[in-house]
Amino acid sequence: MSSSIDEHIAHIRASLPSSVKLIAVSKQVPAEMIRLAYNAGIRDFGESRIQEAASKQAQLQDLSDITWHLIGHLQSNKAKKALELFEWIHSVDNLKLAQRLNQLAQQLGFTPKVCLQVKILPDPQKSGWTVPELLADLGELNQCQFLQIQGLMTIPPLGLTEAEILDVFNSTHDLAKRIQLQNLPNIQMRELSMGMSGDYQLAVQAGATMVRLGTILFGDRH
Repeated sequence: MSSSIDEHIAHIRASLPSSVKLIAVSKQVPAEMIRLAYNAGIRDFGESRIQEAASKQAQLQDLSDITWHLIGHLQSNKAKKALELFEWIHSVDNLKLAQRLNQLAQQLGFTPKVCLQVKILPDPQKSGWTVPELLADLGELNQCQFLQIQGLMTIPPLGLTEAEILDVFNSTHDLAKRIQLQNLPNIQMRELSMGMSGDYQLAVQAGATMVRLGTILFGDRH
């Protein structure tokens, strides 16, 4: 098992530019497998559920240089716990949640790094801003001075062709550049969190700086 994880990680790393951060998506993966991936050099892990992440973090306390990324939908009532557990939140998907996180971050003395989740195409299965909604909310997001807004996150809808997926990623890249041109002091567009096991190469082609890979590293979840 450890050798296969080592091999998968080495293979993926070799295919990624050094500028792209590999986030190992460890949801539904036991702590022992996270430890194997850590031993193979991974330091960034993505989790979707607060309770599951808390349990694993307790088991892996000795690995103090792990950076934990929340990549799943976050409900407002779990925002405080998310700030306590995660250095990065990729799935900030509406203004109300951003403002709640900002308020809690001020109270707790945190400055979390966040990505704004955007839906380039309509998708009832996904949370996130539409492009017009996000552009309309930028002024208020810029007031969230206790959040380190680092960039955008997107997940293409299911069932697209490769060309359509690439178009989603390119459109996200273009949107980030458009936002950057507004020169909002509290909104940076350094990061593009996009690309998963089935489409990460297309995401890298379009300028992704972080890819979120699970199945391709750990195999199918049970």
